[in-house]
Amino acid sequence: MIFVETLQPGVALYTAVVWHISLKSWIRLAYLHDTRQPNHAKFVVLFSSDIEQCPKQIVQLYHLRFQIEFLFRDSKQFTGLEDCQSRTAKKLDFHFNASLTALNLAKLQAWQDRDPNQPLVFSMTSIKRRALNDFLLDTFISKLGLSPTSIKSHSNYESLRSYGVIAA
Repeated sequence: MIFVETLQPGVALYTAVVWHISLKSWIRLAYLHDTRQPNHAKFVVLFSSDIEQCPKQIVQLYHLRFQIEFLFRDSKQFTGLEDCQSRTAKKLDFHFNASLTALNLAKLQAWQDRDPNQPLVFSMTSIKRRALNDFLLDTFISKLGLSPTSIKSHSNYESLRSYGVIAA
């Protein structure tokens, strides 16, 4: 293994070109060694069949790939990507676009609501939970004939909106 660089404090990137028995070809390994928790060191091994590829680029491409995987996972779990029963290409296209658009709008909302000094923490579960809480609170306020202004200005209103939310 050859040391490439330190990507962040405690995370080192190493590389090597090795022969892969199953693929019957040479591959470039990108080995990430995380020592930020001294008692529990972690590692990740990524590879590319392009042995000339930069190991840092391999890490970046895998990072982007996982972002795409999360997009489809969230679309399947939360926005009904797999729930269309149509067989018409035009209707399926519309359904897939609507599902992915709903997820992107939720991410936009999370981006706009975040603290600019903190990294984005996105959880579709939390977005859905907060929307349900808002709906229930608005329903209770209207059904009980309460004043929305006095309820929404109460100090505990935000904690009720955030009840069950897992991401800040």
